[in-house]
Amino acid sequence: MSNSFGKIFTITTFGESHGEAIGGVIDGCPAGVELDLEFIQKEMDRRKPGQSKIVTQRKEPDAVRFLSGIFEGKTTGASIGFIIENVHQRSNDYSHIKDSYRPSHADYTYDKKYGNRDYRGGGRTSARETANWVVGGAVAKQVIPEIKINAYTSSVGDLFLEKPYQDLDFTQTENNIVRCPDAEVAEKMIEKIDTIRKQGDTIGGTVTCVIENVPVGLGEPIFDKLHAQLGKAMLSINAVKGFEYGSGFCGAKMKGSEHNDIFNEDGSTQTNLSGGIQGGISNGMDIYFRVAFKPVATIMQAQQTIDKEGNIVEMHGKGRHDPCVVPRAVPIVEALAAMVLTDFMLLNK
Repeated sequence: MSNSFGKIFTITTFGESHGEAIGGVIDGCPAGVELDLEFIQKEMDRRKPGQSKIVTQRKEPDAVRFLSGIFEGKTTGASIGFIIENVHQRSNDYSHIKDSYRPSHADYTYDKKYGNRDYRGGGRTSARETANWVVGGAVAKQVIPEIKINAYTSSVGDLFLEKPYQDLDFTQTENNIVRCPDAEVAEKMIEKIDTIRKQGDTIGGTVTCVIENVPVGLGEPIFDKLHAQLGKAMLSINAVKGFEYGSGFCGAKMKGSEHNDIFNEDGSTQTNLSGGIQGGISNGMDIYFRVAFKPVATIMQAQQTIDKEGNIVEMHGKGRHDPCVVPRAVPIVEALAAMVLTDFMLLNK
């Protein structure tokens, strides 16, 4: 099932949404890194369910417990094992889909591939798995503290934060429940999500991520391009439908004379439409990219679907689900970016 990610700094994870616990093993972390466990828990708190009215009301503390690889506050170089207990499952919420497939979920493909499935919250395919990634990312951030990674909600539905990231104060991102660093736009986003929630529906959006202080030379020029690995990481997140970096799809509309980043004498560039990466290798400028999330597939409305026998049946969503996954996705995007950058920093050594 490809449960591992990374080449040197790696994470291998386990667990299901409604199992006893989820967890993982982080390998390749250098010895002697001082780990702030409170920081790791704070990162988990940013992702956890039940934190506001615009996210799922499942109440999970997401308390991470480390089992190995840390002694007297520092990494030992050994495998870092961790576990996160599931404490607030309501598996009966999913009994109605035991023999049916939820539209736009992994139910059908998983069942056809493996011959059986854990229908309780999606089992292994659940976004609950991303809690493991946040642990890995929180460790990775402390391996590369000089590199600054800031993600934020940049759109919800047709509401966009129009300001360029250079005009934003990232310290304001956590000051509202939608994680948009512009208070006025954030309020509109929150209102939109809440309205959609009350309709029993869901809505998508985008997360933008900015990575600063990246040294020149990270990434490989052929199949392990830096942007390719960032793209793979982001497209591995549940509900992600698109990834673009630098000028992205807008660059396809431009002429070369408009798009080229002209060099300064020190090697920096006057513009940064390349998004900090050229030829698959970091060039020292800011890396920035955007990740598109679809509306959550489970809606509290009647929908037509099929059962295991191919019969047309009607399904109505139940349980506790995010009306918009974007606010909780912000720390997940940061975490995966941190693991990719940490892996390339170690590869570069």
